[in-house]
Amino acid sequence: MPLFDTHMLLTVMGVALAGGVIGLDRTAAGQFMISQPIVAGPLTGWMLGDPIAGFVVGAALELIWVLDLPVGTFVPADATIVAVSAAAIAALGAPGGASVPAIGFSILLTTAMVPVTMRADGLIRKWNSGLADKAVAGQGDNAGKALVRAQAAGLALFFLKSFVLCCLFIPPGVAAVAFFGHLPDFFHRAMSLFVKLLPLLGVALVVRKLSMKTLDRYFLAGFVSAAVLGQALHAAAPVVLLATAAAGWLGARYHERSA
Repeated sequence: MPLFDTHMLLTVMGVALAGGVIGLDRTAAGQFMISQPIVAGPLTGWMLGDPIAGFVVGAALELIWVLDLPVGTFVPADATIVAVSAAAIAALGAPGGASVPAIGFSILLTTAMVPVTMRADGLIRKWNSGLADKAVAGQGDNAGKALVRAQAAGLALFFLKSFVLCCLFIPPGVAAVAFFGHLPDFFHRAMSLFVKLLPLLGVALVVRKLSMKTLDRYFLAGFVSAAVLGQALHAAAPVVLLATAAAGWLGARYHERSA
């Protein structure tokens, strides 16, 4: 049975269309947060009958890129395309329910294509800047029409970017996952470990991006103190959490005043 029959190709096109629409939510239109990996991944998995694979993909990628925001001139990785593509590759490459190693391999494949998404995003932004300049230069009755055309063209370009990249990423990824299924168990165990360690990587990246240099040690000290007191006094969990937060906040304020 061929891997890419008519049904598979139509399914890939459908996923790419959905990815194009979801991708608009990043910056171009709506911004209802459905473009976040934690939503886009499970949504794609649900469309393909494997929501668990989509959830694992989305949760892992959300932790990694949760603080990468397209603010100002910064162009972050397009985590939406990565999440949609990875979830689709896992679901289509391993019909009947993707295994943890297959999910890990799908994530690894799509994250390797991040430079392509960033390059495409930069080109689209540059092109849209030109559209905005042309719209601003319009005069009289043509100004409004030029603005509408520029807005529609910008939306179309962002849609096409996500659509085309999904079409480019998913078919080779599905073929690669099918090939991965025939590799020795050593590779499958390695990918399983990779998936299990991804949350730790995500947490480490979040802590690093937040620059928690002073709050972290005071927060840790507060946590230890509150945990000890909680055990000694048999305090309820909310009391322990409140004491932890209060001790960390007071320690940080003391450090700022004494610095």
